[in-house]
Amino acid sequence: MVRESMEEGLLTSRYQLPPNETKPTSNGADGDSLADNLNMPSQPAASSLTPVLVFSTFVAVCGSFSYGCSLGYSSPAETGIMEDLDLSLAEYSVFGSIMTIGGMVGAILSGKITDLIGRKRTMWFSDVFCTVGWLAIAFAKNALWLDIGRLLIGLGVSIFCYVVPVYVAEIAPKSYRGSFASSNQLMTSSGFAIMFFVGSFISWRTLTMIGTIPCVVQIIGLFFIPESPRWLAKCGREKEFEASLKRLMGENSDISEEAAEIKDYIATLEQQTEASFLELFQRRYADALIVGVGLMLLQQLGGNSAVAYYTSSIFKESGISGSLGLQVLAVLQIPVATLGLLLMDRSGRRPLLLVSASGLCFSYFLQGLAFCFKELPNLKALTPPLVLSCTLIGATAFTIGLGGIPWIIMSEIFPINVKAQAGSLVTLVNWSTAWIMTYSFNFMMDWSLAGTFFFFSGISGLTVLFVAKLVPETKERTLEEIQASITHSFSVI
Repeated sequence: MVRESMEEGLLTSRYQLPPNETKPTSNGADGDSLADNLNMPSQPAASSLTPVLVFSTFVAVCGSFSYGCSLGYSSPAETGIMEDLDLSLAEYSVFGSIMTIGGMVGAILSGKITDLIGRKRTMWFSDVFCTVGWLAIAFAKNALWLDIGRLLIGLGVSIFCYVVPVYVAEIAPKSYRGSFASSNQLMTSSGFAIMFFVGSFISWRTLTMIGTIPCVVQIIGLFFIPESPRWLAKCGREKEFEASLKRLMGENSDISEEAAEIKDYIATLEQQTEASFLELFQRRYADALIVGVGLMLLQQLGGNSAVAYYTSSIFKESGISGSLGLQVLAVLQIPVATLGLLLMDRSGRRPLLLVSASGLCFSYFLQGLAFCFKELPNLKALTPPLVLSCTLIGATAFTIGLGGIPWIIMSEIFPINVKAQAGSLVTLVNWSTAWIMTYSFNFMMDWSLAGTFFFFSGISGLTVLFVAKLVPETKERTLEEIQASITHSFSVI
């Protein structure tokens, strides 16, 4: 029987060979990336890029693009939806935040579904939910259909958040895995940026149809790409496994070494003892839980999801044109995401997290001051440029660090026997906290514009202390070294 822990192990744990064999080594800078920390065998040196491999990756990351579109939709659509459907602030807050409720459900189900029906079918499954959700919003006549559509999108994209990086990691050669895995975050930022930019010019109903495009492209493209060879191997479908591997590596390539390593890997995982969910709360895993759950809580309590959902409202409160502000922010997203990916392999996790949290603390504090200036006649003129500048600084700081690194660290600090349970727990914490913040944000703004951002600044300051005191550096360390240092009684299972 296939073990649930294999789902997360495929993504993040270092490959453990049988005693008689030599442990493969990473090459070059790739060793620092999330993809290099995968618990999978390395590809033969002869592995090279093939059209099927590139196309398969493109089709998969269409799911990431869809996720980015869902994140960027609510802010440019806010004014149009509230005016056309006569929604109250509370009703739109529900619409903006309900995606995270669907996300919580999808986060719990994603691992099981991906392992049960395979990577391709899971992406199809997610596409159906996302497409139906976008169409429900496009033709909505009242708040109920808006909420149903947003809920379905949340369910679909939360599964994408899991299955897309799993599939890409399982098909990519080791020598290219870092850059291929990076395309996931880049496409998410691209979808977010396009929604922000295009949403300034078109109606909210037309904008929803743009959200369906990556889903339709992926639905069609999935007919032409192979299933993950590693999933086929662990299901015992040997002929299909070899055929899939052959397509990905090239028809004239020798797949014998790669096939043998994958089979050894599957055999090794079958010998692992999977812990129950309650065993996750043993003392030996306490430090890892504190780091994993703490980073997810602080990431969302820092308010970035809420700020992203309601950026247009923030700009309007400061006296800036909502459409102009969104366009500037959209233009910034893709180059900043690219910069973050380049820095990841060079500077390490902790330095980027510290810079990111410090930048957010600084930008939110200045943003709070800017809204204080709004009440002072002599300083009121400073509010619009200061809010715009701080929003851009905050978006940059979040993207290069707190946006993605907590997920990477989560994948590195938990031993494989509790990785599935721990991954579900911290993902649920992330989505549930995101729901609380996105729902309450408009009410916090009504309470105090300046106070809201001073609160976020304080949380970001706590994040700096948390990272400095508790979060380990995982760059250039094996998973065994990381887990031995963070657990009280680590042992290789």
